[in-house]
Amino acid sequence: MTAPATTPATAPATPSAPSPTAHLVLTLSCPDRPGIVHAVTGALARRGGNITESSQFGDEETGLFFMRVTVLTRVPRSELEADLAELARTYSMRWELGEVDRPLRTLIMVSRDAHCLTDLLFRAHSQGLPIDVAGVVGNHEDLRPVAEFYGVPFRCIPVTKETKADAEAELLELVDELGVELVVLARYMQILSESLCERLRGNVINIHHSFLPSFKGAKPYHQAHARGVKLIGATAHYVTADLDEGPIIEQDVTRASHSDSPVALQRKGQDVERRVLAQAVKWHAEHRVLLNGNRTVVFA
Repeated sequence: MTAPATTPATAPATPSAPSPTAHLVLTLSCPDRPGIVHAVTGALARRGGNITESSQFGDEETGLFFMRVTVLTRVPRSELEADLAELARTYSMRWELGEVDRPLRTLIMVSRDAHCLTDLLFRAHSQGLPIDVAGVVGNHEDLRPVAEFYGVPFRCIPVTKETKADAEAELLELVDELGVELVVLARYMQILSESLCERLRGNVINIHHSFLPSFKGAKPYHQAHARGVKLIGATAHYVTADLDEGPIIEQDVTRASHSDSPVALQRKGQDVERRVLAQAVKWHAEHRVLLNGNRTVVFA
């Protein structure tokens, strides 16, 4: 007897995998006017974005508005960027879209002092500082062992008055080759040219003692000791063509005593320097620092 024909069961459709969730950070600035926050958050909400953090600041002096927003979304980044580009046209907006917690490709430049380099490498390796150190560049060989201890490539690019242009050209080639997004001058004792400052504008952070401009030149801690200072400190700022006058990101001080020798002052000062530089780098890497002319807005 022939069995009745059967219709094969239709296999259930395999559900498509949901788009991965992206955690993005949007920073923007534009001329201040009513409705900006509503427009930005509305655009994100229409795409199903879940805002996890939001900070705003309106500068009455410059008439500019600044905003930082982090958002969870499954929308393809290209679609979100298209929406933001439309907003930018409407509000004359400058904006950047980054990824929360993505380490920035970073190049650290040094001379002979090790305290800032050692601190940054330790924090990046063990303390969650959100930078991916692509390399260390020194104008001397002294700190090669420090970089090699942390497994970071070291390049020595000596700089003299005669070789400065070639040295900076080699540096820029390295920046492009390594995909560098941030350059940190960790007690790099060379002045960058105006053209290099412009090429890397807003992406180079420097650290110096806060004695400037009172104690310029050699041995600032000895000068401070001679004047009997009671506070010493450090300043982290963006590098511009105006020496040590770029927009300030972070500053801090510590007490000094009449009993402190120049060496003791230097040790205290170096401790402040490394802490201030690390904080500035962290805020920059987290997209918390926005340029406001010669100043900064820091959404800490």
